[in-house]
Amino acid sequence: MRKVIGVVALSLLISMSIPTSSMAGVKKGQRIYKKNFYKKCGFSGVMFARHHLQAEWEHIYETGKFPQEAKNICPKLTIETIEKKYWKDIYAYSVKYAKDGVPPNGCND
Repeated sequence: MRKVIGVVALSLLISMSIPTSSMAGVKKGQRIYKKNFYKKCGFSGVMFARHHLQAEWEHIYETGKFPQEAKNICPKLTIETIEKKYWKDIYAYSVKYAKDGVPPNGCND
């Protein structure tokens, strides 16, 4: 019986940690957007993300054109000042809140 409880507890712990790690990228991407993008873009991160569908964001990121697309959306943005390691988190945020992604809290569309 102890082994069964141990296995259940371990599997529960693993299943709870998987979504948390992906959410960390989304939350971090939101903070990075607020700090580095918001003033230059003049609109929220959700408005930024809603420029594309999730599949479109994935294609843009996989082809290495994500920073350039960010520059196209926010012409005043200086992409050279954004650290390379931050782009993955901004991408995770953009995919989550894309046109066909999760609606932000308080939004009914």
